[in-house]
Amino acid sequence: MWSKIISVFIAVMGILYIFFIPEDPVSTKIIFKLIPMLLILLLAFIQPSREPKKYKLLIIVGLFVCMLADGLIYWFIIGLITFLIGHIWYIFAFRQIKKAAIPRWGAVLLLVYGIAMATWLAGTLLSQGEYILAGAVILYIVVILLMGWNAFQTANRFAIIGAILFIFSDSVLAINKFIIDIPFSDAFIMISYYGAQFLIAFSIYAHYSASRKNLLK
Repeated sequence: MWSKIISVFIAVMGILYIFFIPEDPVSTKIIFKLIPMLLILLLAFIQPSREPKKYKLLIIVGLFVCMLADGLIYWFIIGLITFLIGHIWYIFAFRQIKKAAIPRWGAVLLLVYGIAMATWLAGTLLSQGEYILAGAVILYIVVILLMGWNAFQTANRFAIIGAILFIFSDSVLAINKFIIDIPFSDAFIMISYYGAQFLIAFSIYAHYSASRKNLLK
């Protein structure tokens, strides 16, 4: 009941932020940007959990760090580092419920993506003399790939799809910022981002439900 109500509010506030809140003043933009994440945090908090209970805690910490990064991304490097820390928390969380090896198609998908994005983005930045930024971007790609890799190993479809959406969102953001302007990039970035965080939060319940079914067998 409460999960459904909160989910509706997440969708409404996300749509309000993406399509109706103006760019200025920035302080108002940041506040409305954070509201959907606060609701996603609340959604994660009310989900039931089973062993390992650490999974729920780590996901909540990751969501909180990413929420901080949402506000800090206006200072790009600081925001990038904060998001990187958020991904590390997700990696720790996913490793708590690791069930299987990553499927071959998932491994190929992530590796091809990583090589292509690192070559494209870092190559562009290096050609512009942005050596520190290029290094930071490569590090971020490695960490987000590890996050996706560990998500696949959970066999939790909400965690997997959430990780893929997060990678997509970050990819659009990076390409739009460093390579070429993408039409409606803000909408693509934020819809996939909120969707990613919502699914990662809901993966707590999916883990609980799967564990409960196994106990009842």
